[in-house]
Amino acid sequence: MTGNTLDPYSDRYAHRTHGLAVSEIRALFAVANRPEVVSLAGGMPYTAALPLDAVGSMLGELVARNGATVLQYCAGQGDVRLRELICEVMAEEAITGASSDDVVITVGSQQALDLISRIFLDPGDVVLAEGPSYVGALGTFAAAEAEVVHVPLDSDGLVPAALEAALEALRAAGRQAKFLYTVPNFHNPAGVTLAVERRAQIVELCERYDVLIIEDNPYGLLGFDGQTRPALKSLAPERVVYLGSFSKTFASGVRVGWAYAPSAIRDKLVLLSESQILCPPMLSQLAVAEYLSTQPWREQVKTFRELYRERRDALLDGLDALMPPGCTWTKPDGGFYVWLTLPEGLDAKVMQPRGIAERVAYVPGIGFYADGSGQREMRLSYCFPTPDRIREGVRRLAGVVEQELELRATFLSTEPAAAKVRWPRGSAPGPELA
Repeated sequence: MTGNTLDPYSDRYAHRTHGLAVSEIRALFAVANRPEVVSLAGGMPYTAALPLDAVGSMLGELVARNGATVLQYCAGQGDVRLRELICEVMAEEAITGASSDDVVITVGSQQALDLISRIFLDPGDVVLAEGPSYVGALGTFAAAEAEVVHVPLDSDGLVPAALEAALEALRAAGRQAKFLYTVPNFHNPAGVTLAVERRAQIVELCERYDVLIIEDNPYGLLGFDGQTRPALKSLAPERVVYLGSFSKTFASGVRVGWAYAPSAIRDKLVLLSESQILCPPMLSQLAVAEYLSTQPWREQVKTFRELYRERRDALLDGLDALMPPGCTWTKPDGGFYVWLTLPEGLDAKVMQPRGIAERVAYVPGIGFYADGSGQREMRLSYCFPTPDRIREGVRRLAGVVEQELELRATFLSTEPAAAKVRWPRGSAPGPELA
């Protein structure tokens, strides 16, 4: 067997594996799960807020009553009853008249992303995605050997003028984006939401440039004001593939998501899903269907909203009170995340070991860009820790940032003015300090 001493199979791997890398989030799991560490890193839903006794009884009765079906294979597209109930869930975001025939059940929305990539992407194809973007999507696009072109966000979400500029630049270069990938509601990782008036603009641009839209919407029901925004799918049913998940509104452990797609795309989704997994797990599907049918799930969503709003407030209050000047952050109206930008000259990845030593974990921003950007940025998650733990985590994080600022100021004050300093990537001083 040839290869190298570290990996004797290296000369046998397919070329697509060259783009595979451990995500910034997964790499933190072992450290962030230590009890002494306050983790503001992973976006784990707070499943302890579920009525676990009622859910446990429901699952027991489901198996006792329908075990022969629950524990059996099913159709590759997924259970019909669940698909019908999903249409009712999507109606909450103005997707009316949805057909269960065009819903495909997947193992979380992550599998749906993988299927979409397999259907549309050849090596070298272009994907448009917000910058920053969801790390799981970027990993999937990398595995497909696609080129990601980032489009900037602001406090109102994806910027239409920037999207048009990106589309025009691609057209001038003789290239065509295969699709736009977007998380419009309570964005992961940025925490911002696409303004309602921008939604029609985004759809119109994609119509004009003939670009498909992949709308990834796991957080849409978790707005802290109790309001939902119209899905892009509701504005352009044949232009949008809508991805949904029960990981945030029920339980991430059941691993049930879905894709709602135009019929031609649906057929390919089913065929590819069958080639991957034969069929989605029947036990998980019927558990979700039973939950939607027998439990007050809308009231449970309200409970989650209140819980996450309290934790969001604890994080924002702590940042306001403790973070040193020069730091800025988003103020989410829902979902799980705040996006923090450090002062000029600091690097969140370089700073991370000091954070772990001070027993606080976050996710550096570079993991959310395909082009290595985001050195000054980090994602903070407030969904899992208690408010008191969040406040303590912010206190520790603020101390780390202050230490980094002091070290940098000391270094700059002692370095001869004429010296040529080789700064670590992403931490070069701004023009006013250079």
